[in-house]
Amino acid sequence: MSDKRRTTSGIELPVTTDVPELEAPGEYPFTRGVHERMYRDRLWTFRQYAGFGTAAQTNERYRYLLEQGQTGLSVAFDLPTQIGFDSDDPVALGEVGKVGVPISTLDDIDELFREIPLDRVSVSMTINSTAAILLAFYVALAKRRGVALDALRGTLQNDMLKEFITRKTYRFPPRPSLRLVTDILHYASEHLPRWNPISVSGYHMREAGCTASEELGLTLSNAIAYFEEARAAGVDLEYLGRRVSFFWNSHNNLFEEIAKFRAGRRLWARIVRERFGLEDPKCARLRFHTQTAGSTLTYQEPENNVVRVTIQALAAVLGGTQSLHTNGMDEALGLPTRQSVRTALRTQQILAHESGVADVADPLGGCPLIEELTDALEAKAVELIAEVDAQGGAVSAAEKGFQQSIIEEQAYRHQRRFESGETTVVGVNCFREEDDDPVPAAQKVDAAAERERVEKIRSFKGTRDASRVEEALRNLRERARSDENLVEGMVTAAEGGATLGEMSRVLAEVFGEHLE
Repeated sequence: MSDKRRTTSGIELPVTTDVPELEAPGEYPFTRGVHERMYRDRLWTFRQYAGFGTAAQTNERYRYLLEQGQTGLSVAFDLPTQIGFDSDDPVALGEVGKVGVPISTLDDIDELFREIPLDRVSVSMTINSTAAILLAFYVALAKRRGVALDALRGTLQNDMLKEFITRKTYRFPPRPSLRLVTDILHYASEHLPRWNPISVSGYHMREAGCTASEELGLTLSNAIAYFEEARAAGVDLEYLGRRVSFFWNSHNNLFEEIAKFRAGRRLWARIVRERFGLEDPKCARLRFHTQTAGSTLTYQEPENNVVRVTIQALAAVLGGTQSLHTNGMDEALGLPTRQSVRTALRTQQILAHESGVADVADPLGGCPLIEELTDALEAKAVELIAEVDAQGGAVSAAEKGFQQSIIEEQAYRHQRRFESGETTVVGVNCFREEDDDPVPAAQKVDAAAERERVEKIRSFKGTRDASRVEEALRNLRERARSDENLVEGMVTAAEGGATLGEMSRVLAEVFGEHLE
């Protein structure tokens, strides 16, 4: 296939546009992209975030998406899994399999990835408080299947600061939670060379209400804190610089979002070099996954969400994302149906293969509006990072509620603008039919799935080697009380039959549980 790209009129397109006052794509500080040729050489990874019901049901969805051309998996875990409770725990009642897939054992994750080649598919896991346990399950699964650990590719979110700031799926207090983060970094640096052990996430803070510039400033402040924690824990910062990834939101304002991604790359490159002294350009490349904005979706006239998602996905691609999830049009109603996730995936595929936006690296580079917005967003983010620094850094600021107050204030202002009509939401507060068609039914999780899960976990616990489990949990408890790496102990515990809930309970006994 020829590398030349042409318009329908036969005009040959350059790999990138020449903007004399700007660096080229792939050059420090990477304003215009982390690779010289960007999508000419490799398209972004097509991901659809999915998980519901049971591991078997979710596996069916994964295999369907891979058959439809998806190139990476993104795992959504249910709330009990996220905070460390097995499906048969009374705390989990009514939440099993509702907003993600329930995973309690090594057998569960084996079923989740049935017939999926671990050495050929990149797997992203949106998990934080129990990230170390889920990583241990995945590593144990690879060992069970005879897959070399250095062949595993994927990303672990593992971003606890934003949990305390806004998302709230925590189990343990902040300081032990950060210890778990750095234990994962240590383990991955030694055993998982192709794995991204942390994805610093602005997405959830943006969903909760902050602006684009605040998403930049708060996220990069958190990243600074992780680098400082890692340095104190003896993690190789050059390794971390090469493997850290980011997770951004993409909203409706096309030009602001494009500029945000460009500003984030440039600012992070300077932080890495000037603040942490990392000279290797590979350490300064901000690589990121993008998800379209769930908070912009409406249950009124849900077909309008296809347009919103397309605009947001376009912004992410024009901004140079390395990975992308596009939301289903019915996600304001419930879990996306098979049809809606197919439409969401097709949105990415049409952008990649029909629109021409992937033919040129940073096609809007040099556009006066884009460059002015890039500069302005960077300046605002720099100001906010300085404010967080003045609070003693992101960890201390979060303990004081500093970031939380910023997000809450912006959420309040946005709601007031919406209620007054200053902010337009088509089909909701304007251009709305009084006699609209009934909202279509969303996908529901069958209550029988929860009963099936509870019975399965109880059966598993009744048939395993209890003495082996007890020994593995005793070892994990001793590690938690010492400075030994916890992930190593969790892999052993997973292989020995210990469950996620049991490992979490051991950690809670040592670390305590966090109450806001």
